[in-house]
Amino acid sequence: MSYYDPLETRSPAEREADLLDRLARQVAHAREHSPYYARHLADFDPASCSTRAALAKLPLTRKRELIDLQKQTPPFGGLNALAGGHARRVFASPGPIYELQGNDTDHWRMARVLHAAGFRRGHLIHNCFSYHFTPGAFIFEGGARKLGCAIFPGGVGQTEQQVQAMVDLRPDGYVGTPSFLRIIVEKAEESGADISSLKKAVVSGEALPGITRHWLAERGIAVRQCYATAEIGAIAYETEMGSGLVVEEELLVEIVRPGSGDPVPDGEVGEVVVTGFNADYPLIRFATGDLSAILPGPSPCGRSNIRLKGWLGRADQTTKVKGMFVHPEQITEIARRFPEIGRMRLVVENPGGQDRMTLHCETGSIGDGLESRLLSSLREVTKLRGELRFSAPGDLPNDGKVIEDCRVY
Repeated sequence: MSYYDPLETRSPAEREADLLDRLARQVAHAREHSPYYARHLADFDPASCSTRAALAKLPLTRKRELIDLQKQTPPFGGLNALAGGHARRVFASPGPIYELQGNDTDHWRMARVLHAAGFRRGHLIHNCFSYHFTPGAFIFEGGARKLGCAIFPGGVGQTEQQVQAMVDLRPDGYVGTPSFLRIIVEKAEESGADISSLKKAVVSGEALPGITRHWLAERGIAVRQCYATAEIGAIAYETEMGSGLVVEEELLVEIVRPGSGDPVPDGEVGEVVVTGFNADYPLIRFATGDLSAILPGPSPCGRSNIRLKGWLGRADQTTKVKGMFVHPEQITEIARRFPEIGRMRLVVENPGGQDRMTLHCETGSIGDGLESRLLSSLREVTKLRGELRFSAPGDLPNDGKVIEDCRVY
């Protein structure tokens, strides 16, 4: 087994100590150089931020808040510690949310991901992420440059030209979305074009259905997934099929209960929260809005970092009931008032076309007045009336849902 560097196989204790030591310095750096974090972390002593418990007390920065933050303080909401004029590139993702690329060759830390998928110095990579507006193509290009790979900037669309370029250039592998890779391979088969040099692929940006993975494997293409965001870059990556996604070495990753910043036990589904050590864009407790869970035990590939189960849905389950928005944070507020309750979930239905919400609560016993106090809190926090249903501990699904919209239209 070939590893990118010794960091991948260090002991979990050594990794944790290293990352938490760096956390205190990153908090100090962010407070000093980022206008947003100077305000956001003003009440926290950087020197005390050296444990998981201390990390969990720091406030979240939610991805969905970036649009408003950037409107208030353009162009990056004050989160950046690198002046826009000194950035290598600036991008726009849907929202719009603007992102910067610093001056490191591999700003988004993608070299490790490509190496794990089998790419090596001298390989040619056919890059079918977009080179227009969004950073997708450049995220992977930076990793390829650091690894010593050449890039063909295919971008998206123009399927026939993509196939012809593969016939002529004989690339070793592909990066892009899995759906577009399948379209290219189908076009090649339809025209009888030989693109058999394509042996590996790293895909991201959308789900990888098992049927697509196996279809490509039957044609000799080993596909590995990467979980990344435009702000953070690589978060976790697949090393072996079906073994989860290994967390990238340069990150502290937490799984928290949606609507809160409270970490959940390993195995529990929750929102992915990431703290990075990029000096140019120091994101601390960045709530991605994605759901996942930590898998038990080490990866069979020998890498010792924790593993994520994969993308399990969106954490922002805000919904509108009778014209009023109900947020996961409101359900979290109710849960905090009742420590005797386990999991809590608000289910919204519309029998007869009328919105109805029911608060489902796990508890081992129903004490005197619990029902009336719960209903009163539900009405106080959401400004809406609802019903209540109790269940035994463990009855509610472990899927990270705090609000479940079951309405049929």
